[in-house]
Amino acid sequence: MSSGNHSPSELTTSESTGILGFPNPVNEKAARVVAAGATLMALAVAVLGWGWVLIPLTYGFVARVLTGPTLSPLGRFATELAAPHLGPAKYTPGPPKRFAQAIGVVFSVSASILWLVGLPTAARVVVGLLAAAAFLESALGFCLGCRIFAVLMRLGVIPEEVCEECNDLSLRIPSLAGHSE
Repeated sequence: MSSGNHSPSELTTSESTGILGFPNPVNEKAARVVAAGATLMALAVAVLGWGWVLIPLTYGFVARVLTGPTLSPLGRFATELAAPHLGPAKYTPGPPKRFAQAIGVVFSVSASILWLVGLPTAARVVVGLLAAAAFLESALGFCLGCRIFAVLMRLGVIPEEVCEECNDLSLRIPSLAGHSE
């Protein structure tokens, strides 16, 4: 769902005011840095069995869904320190990324509950699936949650108004505006 090297003004924006909200658009480079951090934390749980890492992993997903990078240490690192050193920003619509973060909440909370009730193997499997999805985003730029979001939009489960720029390429690629087919 990447939109290319466009400035935020070229997308329909709905920047939040206050602490709650999610950025729209999102810098794809920052999103991939966050995904790399999530991958490493998830692997620490899945491979090494470090259950305590579920605390920052789960907190990070919840914080990013509620506030974007504002209350997420990993999100702040990605947007303020790492992404600026990775070249020009590459913007993409925010709603699919927020949806993907919400899927991360479901998986990390589920793994945390499984761990707490004495099912660490099940927790490790769940967080291993999370690690795989986060790895796809960080290494390949393939956002599985964003793809699910797109399918749900096509099926009408998610209304078009949630992400108009997801369906209207002219909002993401200005050169398409005004051209009729």
